[in-house]
Amino acid sequence: MKKTLKVEGMSCMYCAKHVKEALQELEGIKSAEVDLKLKMVKVEMEKSIEDNILKIAIEDAGYEVIEIS
Repeated sequence: MKKTLKVEGMSCMYCAKHVKEALQELEGIKSAEVDLKLKMVKVEMEKSIEDNILKIAIEDAGYEVIEIS
């Protein structure tokens, strides 16, 4: 299962790494790829994870989730 998240507040490679690590700490995340230019994160999951859990993980890291698809 895959989801794409639009994330605001990322401005450098450290930000991208921080978001990626925050998502990878969640159980069931296979991979998280961050595109700084597009401000998008593509997440691949072993099982379905509720959108609000993904959103909370990113917001706890200090970034804002604009959209999840």
